[in-house]
Amino acid sequence: MRASLIQIAVDEGESVVSRRQRVAALVREQEGADLVVLPELWTTGAFAFEEFGSEAEPLEGPTYEVMAKAASEAGVWLHAGSVPERDTDGTLYNTSLVFAPSGDLAAAYRKIHRFGFDKGEAVLMGAGHEKVTVRLPETTLGLATCYDLRFPELFRGLVADGAETLVIPAGWPERRRAHWTLLAQARAVENQAFVLACGTAGTHAGVPQAGHSIVVDPWGEVLAEAGHEEQVLTVDFDPGRTATTREQFPALKDRVLGLEPPRR
Repeated sequence: MRASLIQIAVDEGESVVSRRQRVAALVREQEGADLVVLPELWTTGAFAFEEFGSEAEPLEGPTYEVMAKAASEAGVWLHAGSVPERDTDGTLYNTSLVFAPSGDLAAAYRKIHRFGFDKGEAVLMGAGHEKVTVRLPETTLGLATCYDLRFPELFRGLVADGAETLVIPAGWPERRRAHWTLLAQARAVENQAFVLACGTAGTHAGVPQAGHSIVVDPWGEVLAEAGHEEQVLTVDFDPGRTATTREQFPALKDRVLGLEPPRR
């Protein structure tokens, strides 16, 4: 299976409309890939809080339309990163979109863990409540976004729902890059799953981004890692290694905590 992670640089001088078209062109160039992954909130920048409201879209908004077409033209599964979604009741969500090679929407995931503590995303956006997996011909994807990476219980839940490959778009800051790499490897090892973590380059509202998109195998080995700048990170991997790893080292069978029935 071939995956291409497009580590987009968010330039504040580039309009959202122009960036959509530029990113769509990059997606179309990945015609030989099976899966293409984009970062979190790449239309606005993950730290451009003041733009969340002004650039928010309905689920089937401009980004949906452009990315659906790009997925269809390239013939790829496309995790189109996330966009600021405005629901019909006015609530904003950090919502990821996954398209099938037909261009049809395969899944939407609203980010569960919002970053910012008492500001930014944490107060401007609503929280999602549903775990989401997507079945591809070769593997089942488990969806998470950026700050979700710090909450291992989400990934355990995704594995319980059948996830074999964990896909994590992000807008991760440079000052915590060591955590990004460490947590990506930890989520891979503890869940015996591939991790595809796609970050951004450039600077979001004055916050330098970590870049360093990364692909990790179920043993925690880094198969590929990007640098700081915008680039396409492409890697070939065997999704069957997830099942093989779980058979060779069946640690997941020894899970105890979290599996007990609720007390009455």
